Amino acid sequence: MLDDGCLTFIEVRFRSSRSFAPASHTVDYRKQKKIIRTAAMFVARNNRYANCIMRFDVVAVEGIGDPSIDWISDAFRPDNSTL
Repeated sequence: MLDDGCLTFIEVRFRSSRSFAPASHTVDYRKQKKIIRTAAMFVARNNRYANCIMRFDVVAVEGIGDPSIDWISDAFRPDNSTL
């Protein structure tokens, strides 16, 4: 998704309840690395996004019926800028 010129990758996580762990906590370091690698591959295959700033968001959805939705903008960043 392009958000004001920023290429945004969004990871959506769902939990039917918070009894085990909040949905946002399921995007651990290992999952973040996978998302970052996927983003790098996407940009490598789509040159038109090569000069875009990238952002990684997480949308956490919890509950059934009337779920709570938490959009965490810029939830994590790569360890370095070279991807």
